[in-house]
Amino acid sequence: MDFQQLADVAEKWCSNTPFELIATEETERRMDFYADPGVSFYVLCPDNGCGDNFHVWSESEDCLPFLQLAQDYISSCGKKTLHEVLEKVFKSFRPLLGLPDADDDAFEEYSADVEEEEPEADHHQMGVSQQ
Repeated sequence: MDFQQLADVAEKWCSNTPFELIATEETERRMDFYADPGVSFYVLCPDNGCGDNFHVWSESEDCLPFLQLAQDYISSCGKKTLHEVLEKVFKSFRPLLGLPDADDDAFEEYSADVEEEEPEADHHQMGVSQQ
């Protein structure tokens, strides 16, 4: 896919997210994205014939730790599309953007169930060890 097609994919993705595509550099195959409040990152796109993966990074120290999930995803097996990479970045940045994580509800519900059961289990184990 040539760089202009990738840029078109990025523009379309931005229309469904808080991010804006603020710069593209065809020579470096780089796209820069920004969203309020100060969330920024860039994507380096692989060359057409090259087997390299996409690369995501941020020059903001506040943003960089949140990109770990997306970086792990990119380095995992299999080819990724730009859209898949951008979706993973968006998911990674949801807390910084003040958006609820799509999986938070299920996780909190599961954690609440576990927490309710733990005191009973601990109490039961203590009772067994005292006997």
